[in-house]
Amino acid sequence: MSAGCHLGETGGGIEMNTVGEVLRSLSAQLGSTAEARWILSHAAACATPGAARILTRPGEELPAGLQPALVEMVRRRRSGEPLQYVLGTWQFRQLEVAVDPRVLIPRPETEEVVTHALARLCAVGRDRVVAADLGTGSGVIALSLAAEVSPRPPSLEVWATDSSEDALAVARQNLELVSLHHPRVRRAVRLARGDWFAALPGELARGLDLVVSNPPYVSASEWKGLSPEVRDYEPHTALVPGRTGLEAFEKIVLDAPLWMVSKGSLVLELGPHQADAVTQMALSSGFVNVEVHPDMAGVARVLTAVMP
Repeated sequence: MSAGCHLGETGGGIEMNTVGEVLRSLSAQLGSTAEARWILSHAAACATPGAARILTRPGEELPAGLQPALVEMVRRRRSGEPLQYVLGTWQFRQLEVAVDPRVLIPRPETEEVVTHALARLCAVGRDRVVAADLGTGSGVIALSLAAEVSPRPPSLEVWATDSSEDALAVARQNLELVSLHHPRVRRAVRLARGDWFAALPGELARGLDLVVSNPPYVSASEWKGLSPEVRDYEPHTALVPGRTGLEAFEKIVLDAPLWMVSKGSLVLELGPHQADAVTQMALSSGFVNVEVHPDMAGVARVLTAVMP
């Protein structure tokens, strides 16, 4: 790039021909070498097939045509937009999925939810196994269950529901992406629009072996205190169910017994301060073996329960 690469306000007027020079400039502007590497690698991979290994060649000239994409991605990130939305994809467990402001950003805490859900799903021991991921968002829970479950039952159905057509559009995109590498996922995952259990066909009543959800659980007062990166960009309805933050749990836990088989499992992500309240909901709805498990930070995060 003989004319040089001028990236953003602090990079203006500085000629940067090599990958290493551009990476240093991006790092200075973003205040993060890690984010600079993410953005440069992603932009290169999108622009030039096979260019994903660009970071291993710091002395090479930057591929032509990357400047506009880099400038725009840096502008978006410096404005406060989450890195995951700027990149447009993110890693969740074994999957790389599309993410944008129509859905929540997949988080490590939710990976723990999948770990518990997989353990319950793998223990069912029947030829036909049916699960429901309520409020699926980007689809990462449902897709991970279908991709990772082992031993795989002869017949697996994972219903992914959401009341948002925008969210289902992202989940549908991810279903296509994941199915390229995991063909069995296409056969297992079914998307349905509706509010929680109402999205499911009636014949599934009393037939679910697993109900799993990462529902909205931020209270209205907590939302005001969230970081701007979350509050200003991630979808409000996927974060805040109502005044208390418990509204979605009330709907799911109350209705779950009408949809679950005997000895079926309920797995929910929750906020640490909600553990006692949601535990009491589950006990009052007739669940047994109600437990709350810590996440990687050691705080209460995942509730599991069994339908007797």
